[in-house]
Amino acid sequence: MNQPDRYSRFVIPEGSVKATYRADTKLENAGTFTFQQEDHTMGNLMRMQLHMDKTIVFAGYQIPHPLENRMVIKVQTTGVKTPVQAVEHALEDLRSEVATLQEEFENAFKHAKQKTGQE
Repeated sequence: MNQPDRYSRFVIPEGSVKATYRADTKLENAGTFTFQQEDHTMGNLMRMQLHMDKTIVFAGYQIPHPLENRMVIKVQTTGVKTPVQAVEHALEDLRSEVATLQEEFENAFKHAKQKTGQE
């Protein structure tokens, strides 16, 4: 079949960088992050997590082309944090939320197995 391997949409080629940052030259405390091998799932999660931060003035993402696995996030802060600090904080929060969700799921699954008598 004439299509790329499915894993190629998520695996970063050797020597490539996952994320890059470019400061905005026109707006203060603003910048653009480009993430390789990411899609709307991560883009929307990041955007919503950034919106929860009171120091964020603007956060939005786009996928420049549907055939390119590249996500661009634009962030502007109030100046209390830099855009890099804001994105790092958002990623840490997301990591924590995913760990909590995983723990809750495993506990519920274990409880359900015990309730049905399966071990």
